[in-house]
Amino acid sequence: MLGADPSQTVAENYLRFGRISARGKSALYEELCEGVANDPQMLEFLSRLPPPKRQPNLLLAGTRFLFGPQPGYAAFRETVLRHQDEVAEVLSSRRTQTNEPGRCAALLPVFCQLPQPLALLEVGAAAGLCLLVDRYGYDYGDRRLGDDHVVFECTPHGAVPIPTELPTVVWRAGIDLEPIDLNDDESVRWLEMLVWPEEQDRLDRLRRAIALAREDRPRVVRGNLLDRLHDLAGEAPTDATLVVFHTAVLAYLTAEEREQFQAQVRALSAAWISNEGEGVLPSITPPPVAPLSQSYFVLAANGRHPIAYCDGHGRWLQWL
Repeated sequence: MLGADPSQTVAENYLRFGRISARGKSALYEELCEGVANDPQMLEFLSRLPPPKRQPNLLLAGTRFLFGPQPGYAAFRETVLRHQDEVAEVLSSRRTQTNEPGRCAALLPVFCQLPQPLALLEVGAAAGLCLLVDRYGYDYGDRRLGDDHVVFECTPHGAVPIPTELPTVVWRAGIDLEPIDLNDDESVRWLEMLVWPEEQDRLDRLRRAIALAREDRPRVVRGNLLDRLHDLAGEAPTDATLVVFHTAVLAYLTAEEREQFQAQVRALSAAWISNEGEGVLPSITPPPVAPLSQSYFVLAANGRHPIAYCDGHGRWLQWL
């Protein structure tokens, strides 16, 4: 539920983001989204932008990127309306590339169940932080494993097969329309702006993950996933399990592009692990149980079989 739903109005998307995605995580963003949804001038400004550039997370991050944090809706509104051209420019030139490495805590139990070793191919990889799943540490409450410097906490619910050791990754690569250069200070600052203002723990872990990635840079190639998937997959070693995965990516594709992607990935000899919002992949059978929260992703295998619900930032995992 972190992206925008094209079937809803701009106001409805802002209400949904504030009342579901941000609630309990960012009181400020909940307030700002509620304000935008009920403000004709703000909605008129957003209506002049292309639909992909109207999404809440992009406006919120873009305004912080340009003018710093705003203390409340009145200040936020005044800033945006006074600087409409500057805000529109940053929204046009930037993408929502929330490279949240904490999502690895939800992916890890799935990856560890696959035949080892693994060759990881991430679509929509941004800076490639989720490609380093075997380089982080994880705290599942009763079990902790991996590195002690970058540790992601995840609360398990149900029969989660919590691993006892990290997966063996022998190859990794990603695809992104605009890969993020971790040596570019402005690009890194943009990544930081996509972390919600009250979530200092997420920001601290992001910075540590970036420092790790700078020492051992994951390869992310520039291009459209529909154009690059087949050739990049062909570079993976044949004696490893190829895993094509993505988190919060397909919501930014059209319905036709999602169909094309599904056809391409199913044509590969690969395990396909998706971690997307509800309804993004209609081919996934609806899970039989209710999620713990209104804001959740569906972790699934091969575009059909739901495995778990999880928090969009990897804080909890509910096995199905």
